[in-house]
Amino acid sequence: MNTEFEIDTGDTGNTVYIRRVELDQLPEEIREQAEGLDSLYAVHGTDGERLALVRDRKLAFFLARENDLAPVSVH
Repeated sequence: MNTEFEIDTGDTGNTVYIRRVELDQLPEEIREQAEGLDSLYAVHGTDGERLALVRDRKLAFFLARENDLAPVSVH
């Protein structure tokens, strides 16, 4: 969970989607790293690809903006 990633949105523009993900929907290796949390927040490209997982919504929006992306919340 402390690994840096280069986010590349390709030709899809700069919009990304932020959504809450329950831990039971994620692989075991990720659940082990998210000790003490009920859920994580995913940053998705417009093509649906998961670009990042972070511990809270505020951090997801911050991460997107720091990478010159326009975050939009989805349910």
